[in-house]
Amino acid sequence: RPQTASGIAFLPAVSPAGIAPCQGGAGSSGSPLTGNTHPSTREGFVVGHAGLYQALAMFAVAYFIIGMTVLSVCAIATNGALDAGGAYYMISRALGPEFGGSIGIMFFLANVCGSALYVLGLVEAVVDSFGIPPVGTGVHVLPQSYWYELLYGTVLLALCLLVCLVGASIYAKATFLIFLIVAAVLGTILVSFFATRPLRVPIRLPHSPNGSETDNGSFTGFSLDTLRDNLGGGYAVDYTTGQMMSFSSVFAVMFNGCTGIMAGSNMSGDLKHPSYSIPRGTISAVLFTYLVYNLLAFLMCATCNRILLQKDYGFLRDISIFPPLVTVGIYAATLSAAMSNLIGASRILYALARDDLFGRALALAKKTSASGNPVMAVILSWLVVQVVLFSGKLNTIAGVVTTFFLLVYATVNLACLALEWASAPNFRPTFRYFTWHTCLLGIAGCCVMMFLISPVSASVSLGFLLLLLLALHYLSPSSTWGYISQALIFHQVRKYLLMLDVRKDHVKFWRPQMLLMVQNPRGSARLIDFVNDLKKSGLYVLGHVELQDLDMLPSDPLQSQQDSWLSLVDKLNVKAFVSLTLAPSVRHGVRQLLFTSGLGGMRPNTLVLGFYDDEAPQDGLARHPAFTSAREEVPLGFPPLRAPTAPKLLSAREYVGIVADALKMLRNVLLARQLESLDKAWELRRAASPPPTIHVWPVNLLRPDSARYADTCSLFLLQMACVLNMARAWRRARLRLFLCVEAGTMPHAQEEKLRQLLKDLRIQAQIQLVPWDAITPEEEEEEEGVVNFPTNTTQVSDEYVCAANKLVLEQSPAPAVRFLYLPRPPADTSLYPLYLHQLELLTRGLGPTVLVHGVSAVTSTQL
Repeated sequence: RPQTASGIAFLPAVSPAGIAPCQGGAGSSGSPLTGNTHPSTREGFVVGHAGLYQALAMFAVAYFIIGMTVLSVCAIATNGALDAGGAYYMISRALGPEFGGSIGIMFFLANVCGSALYVLGLVEAVVDSFGIPPVGTGVHVLPQSYWYELLYGTVLLALCLLVCLVGASIYAKATFLIFLIVAAVLGTILVSFFATRPLRVPIRLPHSPNGSETDNGSFTGFSLDTLRDNLGGGYAVDYTTGQMMSFSSVFAVMFNGCTGIMAGSNMSGDLKHPSYSIPRGTISAVLFTYLVYNLLAFLMCATCNRILLQKDYGFLRDISIFPPLVTVGIYAATLSAAMSNLIGASRILYALARDDLFGRALALAKKTSASGNPVMAVILSWLVVQVVLFSGKLNTIAGVVTTFFLLVYATVNLACLALEWASAPNFRPTFRYFTWHTCLLGIAGCCVMMFLISPVSASVSLGFLLLLLLALHYLSPSSTWGYISQALIFHQVRKYLLMLDVRKDHVKFWRPQMLLMVQNPRGSARLIDFVNDLKKSGLYVLGHVELQDLDMLPSDPLQSQQDSWLSLVDKLNVKAFVSLTLAPSVRHGVRQLLFTSGLGGMRPNTLVLGFYDDEAPQDGLARHPAFTSAREEVPLGFPPLRAPTAPKLLSAREYVGIVADALKMLRNVLLARQLESLDKAWELRRAASPPPTIHVWPVNLLRPDSARYADTCSLFLLQMACVLNMARAWRRARLRLFLCVEAGTMPHAQEEKLRQLLKDLRIQAQIQLVPWDAITPEEEEEEEGVVNFPTNTTQVSDEYVCAANKLVLEQSPAPAVRFLYLPRPPADTSLYPLYLHQLELLTRGLGPTVLVHGVSAVTSTQL
């Protein structure tokens, strides 16, 4: 592969000295984007209208924008191995497949259309010199018509194709030859400014009434008066278009000649040492052309009057000591630019095909020759250029092509900015002459230039980019390149987590942060979905304890399970993290997760457990809507559910111990029973009248001597029911709050007090009075099975608990879900089984039920 370290391959594409036509083509029809009748120079056009001072300012601004982009290109190119695709490869590996693929397509189209534009510009230059009917003096043998010009363009494009098919080696040699020709032309022009004597140049004005009107321009030689006359601006009508020129229109024309800075990086796959060659070649080309532009601007202003500069864009041939050489230089530079764009387009297409971002659509472009030349990509690119040639004059899309290039440059700057801001240790480019400031300036400059050159084209380009981004986001396969978005998110999340100070927590901004313990997701799919509705934009962690001993294992078994759990989170579409642990018992594992889950100010404050009962687990994963259309993906690596006769992984005593541990750690506790029977979709789709209800019992039913509704636990229970009602899927549901009243009290006063509390808490709920006395046990009743909880002042029997269960069950219509008060476990651990037994009696047959015990103050009446 050829080594191109000196910038030789880049110079013709950058249009040195303004000799070659730039993106936008050239021709007698002209436009502010093309700017010249003959493609010999746009330099005279710029200095003729803008004057020396403004022209130098334009060059400085344009090359400042280009320079910022070049710094970004050099930084990315020296940060590791660079493969085929140039800017596409840089962007895709930095910003991911969506940005890379969309920018790659736009860069491919820009190179294709640019190649066609250069070919057409060359055709028009050839026809102007040798066409029939003749224009001026010389040999005129070529017929002129649309089809003839298409034929000439096809022949020239075939020549470019032939060079590109042979390979990068012959292309580099041809480019070097063209560079020598252009350098010779440039030398001739510089000598001509000194060697040519003053002369008058007759100028035919194409837009004169009869087409024969002429004017006289003057080449004065070096003259202080001529220089003084050309210092300031003198904007006039462009003789090729009849349009009045301004600073912005002239600047747009000039900037188009500077958009070839990616010509070298496009050949990244063909260079021997791209990380070495691209920075040196690109910077050399940019500095060289900048100096030449400024030198020529000064020489023109000092030797040519404004009439010559404004009304004859081909005046360099008139003042040259050897005019045919200027013509040859024009042809050579334009042909080089066409080849550069064609081979660049083929390399981008090959890289896109090899990355499989568009599947089979680009499969043909992967084929290469024995030497590694992507011949099919070259042929496909040639075919697209040939199709574009049928359009004839491409002035209508010239603005879009240029904005495509500028959009690519802006994205290169964005990629470098993202890599710099991500502060990843592996971003260590050997080229260090850049900062995030230069990247930002490059992005801003490219965006401003896009809209300055053509607001409509810029808008169209951005819209096209957005469509490609969306299409690739949803259709492209995942890549293994690494995503810069992940690095940026990590950087920002770490920064904000450090700023999240738990000492500044306030009850006004409390939100539930859930740790849901899951033994097997097959039996907990609907519970996982339900808790997702309860989290209210808070932290949500799926916890799992694997009962194994790491000392007895060759490696960590949790690593292989992590992907299955993450896939489950994706399939269920829940916003949850996954935390897995190894422990000798479930209780120890839950303790570990309560202590270690989360980070900084984002730690679980609420533990959610499924209920401990003897019901056989049901595989809800297979019935979940996320899996009904993809049953073959249901297993996800999870084991089958426990058989009904198989022993449980934890005892009743251990289960209650987990609840007690969580309360000791000041974590709120939720016990969810029969949530797998909750068909949320059906509940919320059923008839609009009456809407589904959520029953709330904010009183401790196992403590009949207490009917308080304003303790911490009751308020937490109210808050959780309200949070569920605020979830989008549950907004149609209505809260129904049950107020238990005793005989001899004033129920209306209690109801009004509760209503005022709900008003203060901004909770909308219907209050329903329920008689309490019917289920209160007689004090003298002493039976076996009675539990005396240390925190209770009365004893309750199984009969009482069954009566409370019946009271709850009789409230109709049946709700979608019930929230009940969860009493604290007894201090005597020997009573844990009896405590759990009475919870089972209390919730038996109630359907989806959540037992809630809160230890956090979570409600606020303040602003």
